[in-house]
Order: sequence, then structure tokens, then C-alpha cells
Amino acid sequence: MSGDYRARITTADRAVEAVRSGHSVYIHNGCAEPTELVQALTRRGPVLRGVQIVHMATFGIADYIRPEYEGHFRHNALFIGGNVRQAVQEGRADYTPVFLSEVEDLFNSGAIPIDVCLLQCTPPDQYGYLCLGVSADVSHSVAQCAKHVIVEINDQMPRTMGDTFLHVSRVDAFIETSHPLAEYPTHPVSELHQAIARHVAPLIPDGATIQTGIGGIPEAVLGLLHDHKDLGIHSEMIPDSAVPLMEAGIINGERKTIHPRKMVAGFMLGTKRLFDFAHNNPMFELRRTAYANDPFVIAQNDRMVALNSAIEVDLTGQVCADSLGHIPYSGIGGQVDFLRGAARSKGGKPVIALPSTAKGGTVSRIVPRLQPGAGVVTSRGDVHYVITEHGVAYLHGKTVRQRAEALIAIADPKFREELEREAVEARILGPERTVVAI
Repeated sequence: MSGDYRARITTADRAVEAVRSGHSVYIHNGCAEPTELVQALTRRGPVLRGVQIVHMATFGIADYIRPEYEGHFRHNALFIGGNVRQAVQEGRADYTPVFLSEVEDLFNSGAIPIDVCLLQCTPPDQYGYLCLGVSADVSHSVAQCAKHVIVEINDQMPRTMGDTFLHVSRVDAFIETSHPLAEYPTHPVSELHQAIARHVAPLIPDGATIQTGIGGIPEAVLGLLHDHKDLGIHSEMIPDSAVPLMEAGIINGERKTIHPRKMVAGFMLGTKRLFDFAHNNPMFELRRTAYANDPFVIAQNDRMVALNSAIEVDLTGQVCADSLGHIPYSGIGGQVDFLRGAARSKGGKPVIALPSTAKGGTVSRIVPRLQPGAGVVTSRGDVHYVITEHGVAYLHGKTVRQRAEALIAIADPKFREELEREAVEARILGPERTVVAI
């Protein structure tokens, strides 16, 4: 194995010569982005035409979407990260709305064919296995179906457990590097986030299995769970803020009904603190997102609490989470996968949590109707709990009138009268309606 591996080591610039005009190139997601290979690919850009670059959110560089590379590269975002958002919004890159649980099938079926796959992995072990490290997600499947696989070997990539191993025989070329991983910093937690979290935390019982997204609200919720017992994780991602709860034994997975004592996720988003803690730690079990995000699998976790966010929620319960009106902003991600899984879990709770206002309190995020062109990520039939800093609205099984009443009651007080008037004009509420706080 060693000699065969050594024979395929080359430079980044030589490795990416495998990329030709018209090719489709996949880049390892999240904090696992192979930055040396991405830089080399970008340098090769002037001699290429019509290369499609495909990935979910990455947290490193993305110079290939700069205006001067238009015509050379075009990015297809399966989830829009901050480093490509402007290009998507300006029409220089594309966005494919898709449930995270179904992304792998786009590659496996050939719906999105991949010519060249760029990964970042650990050095091979004595048996010739590389580890995908902090991001298993869809990358394992892409590596199996891509025509050409290039791996950036980084000795600072943590070795993680689960469905994370790839044999050197599947790889066509290697480069060797040593550098810190791209990091996703912890979000600051504001008093607003704390106020929302104080409504969410009581819904999480001892023994619950939790899924959290990213941002200040999930950070705040995790920070309020230090008096809980025997929590578990089954999520598309694991953040830094889970580490203190694991170290304290609060998150231990003892009462999980599937994968007990294992923290199951598709990838990690965090900093070196999380990466170091996960290295060779059998508590972590990274799985392909087709499994980790499968609602049927999620539902097998009793007391599953899924916590997700929204950009706006209309008075019937429709959730927009991926766009600002018609302007793409992020992606569907795992929200629907986990809300549906939690809804079918024994004792499960699907939660949408959001601040009641935006733009410094000048705009309500509880709205009479979604903005024109807004994407409905989560249908009103899937929504159970909606939570703001003003309280909890439970919508499942409620009429449209009851939903409007509950949502107006958790809107910012200065917008409640306007929301009620709009609801009356839309004949959702009767003219005699007076909003009573819930």
C-alpha cells in the first residue's frame, strides 16, 4: 500500500490538470474544504471553459465565483454559504433546492454527474484507509461515483469514527499538506437569543435526542441544558457548543433508542476545539446524510427534538427559510427532514424558533403572507411549534384561524394590531377578533 500511495503523490497544480473544460467538479463540504486544491483549481481557471463546481456550503475560500471567472467556472450550490451568496444572488452562480437527505441520490443516480472529486482527508492508516474527517455528508458517495478522485492529505484533519473511511485504491492523485482546517466560529449569543432559548429549553426533556442548526439561537439553547440528563445527538451537524455538554456527561446518549451512546451526524461545523475533541473519539459517529437525515431513521429516536430557524412565518404557518422573497439566501438543508422525523418520533417535538423582528425591530418576521417569490421550505402541514422571544405557538391540528391567533400572540407587540387587521381583511379572522396573549 505504501509504495502505491507514494507513487500517486503530486503537486496541487499537477493534480488539478485532470479538470478539463466542460467538467463537473465536486468540492468537499463545510470545514473539510480542501483549500490547497481549490486554490490550484482557481489558478487553472483561465485555461478552462464551462466548468461546473458543485458543493453544499463551504467555509473556506471560493475565489472561483469572482466575476473575472465568469464563463470559466459556474457554481451550483446545493446549500448557499456566505462565500458564494453574492454570486448566486447576482445570477453568476446557481442554486438547487433539495432536501439534504436526497442530495446523495442526485450523484448516485447520475442526475448530477461528477467528473472530478476534490476531498480533504487524513493520511492513510496501516491498512490503506483515509478518513474524511469532519465531513462525511455526501462526500463518500461522490467519491464512489466520480470519474477521478483527488485527495488533499492533511495531517491536521481529525480521524473520526463512522462511515468516514475511503481506501487509497479509490484515489487517483494525492497532495500532502499540513494546515489548520477552515473554521466555523461560534455565534455570539445575545439577550434576544437567550429569551427565545428560555422558551425552547423547557420543551426538551431528560433523555431527549436533539438536532440543532447553526446560529445564536441553537447556541443559546445548548447553553441552557446544563441541568438536563442523558441527552443525545442525532443531527445533520454537530457544533462547538455541544462539546461542554459532552465533557460534563450531559450529552452521553445513554437513553437513545437507536445508536445509544453515539452522537450521530453528517458533519461538524466548528473550530479546532471541536475537531480536537472528535479526533479518535468513539462517541462520535459521522454518517452519510442519506442515513443521518432520513426522516424514517430520525423518527426511531424517541423524544426527538428538532430545532430549526426561519426567515419568516406567515399567519397560516408556512415557513420560508431559504430566501429573502425571491432572492436566494441559504437552502432547504435538513429542516424538513428533521421536522418530519421529530413529528413521527415517540414524544418528539418539531420546533421552528426565530426572533419576532428583523432589521433592528422595524420588520415583523411573523407576516400576513410570505414575500412574493419566497420559498416555502416547510409547509404549514409540517409545522408544530413556532417560538419567538414572546412565547410558544403550537399549530399542529389547529385551524387557520387558530394558527393566526397563536402566531399573532407571539409576534412583536407593536405589529400585532397590524397583523390582526391584515388577518381580518383576508377573512382569516372575524371582524370582532381581539388578540389574547397565549
